[in-house]
Amino acid sequence: MTSENSTANEIAATAARLVVEEGMEYGPAKQRALKILALSRHSRAVLPSNDELEDEVRDYLALFCADTQPAELSALRELAAEWMARLAEFRPHLCGAVWRGTATRLNNIHLQLYCDDSKSAEIALINLGLDYEVGAINGPKGSRGREVDVLSLAVMSRPLGELVTVHLSILDFDDLRGALKPDARGRSERGDLAALRKLMEQQEQ
Repeated sequence: MTSENSTANEIAATAARLVVEEGMEYGPAKQRALKILALSRHSRAVLPSNDELEDEVRDYLALFCADTQPAELSALRELAAEWMARLAEFRPHLCGAVWRGTATRLNNIHLQLYCDDSKSAEIALINLGLDYEVGAINGPKGSRGREVDVLSLAVMSRPLGELVTVHLSILDFDDLRGALKPDARGRSERGDLAALRKLMEQQEQ
């Protein structure tokens, strides 16, 4: 193993612990890992890929969280399914750790809404009497590199006994065309409610 590979593995292992124990997103976890390991900025050239980090996260979960993570993932998926059903008119797709199966109770739920009118989802939340915050993130692949609005709300998960943050990314309907392309490993990065329910059935088996 080269020194670069060794460094990347060390970063991945440290970042995976941060992802699981603190609920961090992959990008910030990698940057924090650099600081924890006292590595220079030059080490960014050997940062692990998201796929490599996800592999480490799965290993960490299997080793340290096997008795709690499946139930927590199930609770988050149930909550995601509930909100996808409520927001069905906006063609919701689940992504992130809850979709990929690596989530714990510390993770947020990330839903992408594909809207004909960018303000329609916000109006729907207002009509439901829900409080939410508005932010923005860089759009996902297929969104032509622009920033997209994110509506964030806190909802109760009864199985977990605590509030969970649900982030709703507001995308154009046209963005849906490229959204379901598989990643480099042939896995989907997001799925609709039917796909989520299929995952939930597989998890219960």
